[in-house]
Amino acid sequence: MKTVFTILGLLVATVSFGQANNLEATMTTNDTRITELNILVSVDSEEELESTFKMEDIQNILDEVADEGEVSFEIKCNKKKSDMGISSSVSYRISGNSNDVDGFLTKVEHIKNTAIKYYRSM
Repeated sequence: MKTVFTILGLLVATVSFGQANNLEATMTTNDTRITELNILVSVDSEEELESTFKMEDIQNILDEVADEGEVSFEIKCNKKKSDMGISSSVSYRISGNSNDVDGFLTKVEHIKNTAIKYYRSM
């Protein structure tokens, strides 16, 4: 009987001292910042190019990039295989800084128009 009380006493002591103390913790939240953004669009036709993205989409993405962030945009135009079985592709790429969003969007628009001309010339 003495052994049972000893084991029961040790069990109660272990459980009561084993409880976690209330600890006060401080939580800090850091803002997530995008400092570098690379966009690559690979298309196979003019229709796909025009439906893949709109300039408003690129504007919304650029709004998320932190000041002084590096941004780049690339369009890869894939040409279907010709009669001779040869396939080819051409890429247009620009890089810039997020401080000049309007200038960057102008260049993106220019690249998109150039890619459309590439498909129309085929």
